Amino acid sequence: MSRTLAGRATSITAVALAATLVAACGGGGGDAGDGKIKLSIGIFSDFGYTDLIKEYQAAHPDIEVEQRTVKMEQHHTQLATQLAGGRGAADIVAIEEGNITQFRQSKDKFVNLADHGAKELEGQWAAWKWNQGTADGGDFVLGLGTDMGSLALCYRRDLFEAAGLPTDREAVGALWPTWDAYLEVADTFSRKTPNVKFVDTAQNVYKAILDQTEEGYFAKADDSFIGDKNDKVEQAFTLAASLGEKKQTGALAPFSQDWNVALKQASFATTTCPAWALALIKAGAGDEAAGKWDVAAAPGGGGNWGGSFLAVPKQTEHPKEAYELAKWLTAPEQQKRIFKETGNLPSEPAAYKDPEVTATTNEYFNGAPVGRIFGDSAESLKPTYRGTKDSKVTPVFNNALSRVETGKQSTAEAFDQAVREARDAAK
Repeated sequence: MSRTLAGRATSITAVALAATLVAACGGGGGDAGDGKIKLSIGIFSDFGYTDLIKEYQAAHPDIEVEQRTVKMEQHHTQLATQLAGGRGAADIVAIEEGNITQFRQSKDKFVNLADHGAKELEGQWAAWKWNQGTADGGDFVLGLGTDMGSLALCYRRDLFEAAGLPTDREAVGALWPTWDAYLEVADTFSRKTPNVKFVDTAQNVYKAILDQTEEGYFAKADDSFIGDKNDKVEQAFTLAASLGEKKQTGALAPFSQDWNVALKQASFATTTCPAWALALIKAGAGDEAAGKWDVAAAPGGGGNWGGSFLAVPKQTEHPKEAYELAKWLTAPEQQKRIFKETGNLPSEPAAYKDPEVTATTNEYFNGAPVGRIFGDSAESLKPTYRGTKDSKVTPVFNNALSRVETGKQSTAEAFDQAVREARDAAK
């Protein structure tokens, strides 16, 4: 699963937290006292694995699987510490696409899944997704792809109607073929409904635009920092910040508690929504908003926001068994089932092109044909290169956008400061 930016919010139960703390000290699986092979899988948020793991255990009575779930940022920070210390990592670990380049630099800490036959599976995934999870020209397979974050735009039908705008999803998508057109719709909406914000946060708009470019902060050729001279970074920043300067955003931290409250109160009318975000919108807005939200094509065409991989740290005592479980969880049939349960879009063409997926609708979102919408977006997307220091630079620009939204700086001042701070962060 995925979630970049500020990270997807997820609740942590006392049991899960305790398991994580134990894992930080004690390591991965091992052997259970009853002679079973015990595997652990470390994830963040809802990957849709609970029922699948029960099914896998029933088919493999000699294997016991434990899930460990924490927030995304905490998960990756802990994983880096566990890899450096040589202990504490789960037998299988999820790595979000925004962090995969970072962990690719530590591939010596992971099992090369090619040694267990993974290269034979290459054709299952979209080529770009497979390539993201490999190194050394494809000879080293670091992780098997889970979902991807095909991009769309979610909007409140009732708020659009109040502003005199179309509510039909095809007509709404036609309003904003480009992000400049999206700004024009924002102006129209704000004139008609000044007490409601047009969009939740400038940060999400900024990220969505960047995710439609081949390069963002770092050069694909040599991983050098180019955020200070890549015109597309400044253009995306300026466009997103203009919404903040006009007070057309809720100035919300993405996927935070305040964001959930704003959803419940219908305080904003649009939000960028990769496939996995639908569940978060539904959870935040509640049952009373059923049918009021809908899904339209995103400005600028397709894009990818998020998506993850399952990797196997070398610390595991059971690399073969861990690989076989990761292989099964990421197979097309399981990816289709996960999509139906959670909305996480498969990263394998055989799955996202399957009639069962393309025919899927979401009743909460006014019966939106989400299988077709996100599948079409997946076909046109070109993933953005993530640099090894991407996770250090991204917050710098997000903080700068927040300063614009809250009136502390102008767009130019905030961008100039962000560039200076990003250069240091990228060193």
